[in-house]
Amino acid sequence: RAPSGSVTTHVLNTFTGRPAEGLAIHLSRLEDPQQPWIEMMKSSTDTDGRCPPFPAPGTARPGTYKLHFDTGSYWQLLGYTSFYPYVEVVFTITDPSQKLHIPLLLSPFSYTTYRGS
Repeated sequence: RAPSGSVTTHVLNTFTGRPAEGLAIHLSRLEDPQQPWIEMMKSSTDTDGRCPPFPAPGTARPGTYKLHFDTGSYWQLLGYTSFYPYVEVVFTITDPSQKLHIPLLLSPFSYTTYRGS
């Protein structure tokens, strides 16, 4: 179970109906809208389409964050082309003690995300 104050994700390949294994994910934080994003962590999905919680326990702060999913490389490894070279999900952490779950449902030509539980 993920600790409170973390962000988790689960990526499902809806084209094959299986978890998306080996998809690279980056977590970044926006300190100031006039500055570039600051990368905090990198990871990749396991055989179940999950990766360790972001950020490291105790380091979340209120603010704007994004998960960058490297979907183009993922589909290329599977032998497909993708309309979306990457997916970025931008979200706000208002209460750093809460656990946030952000699933991604993915195919070569579409994606869906939502705030999960």
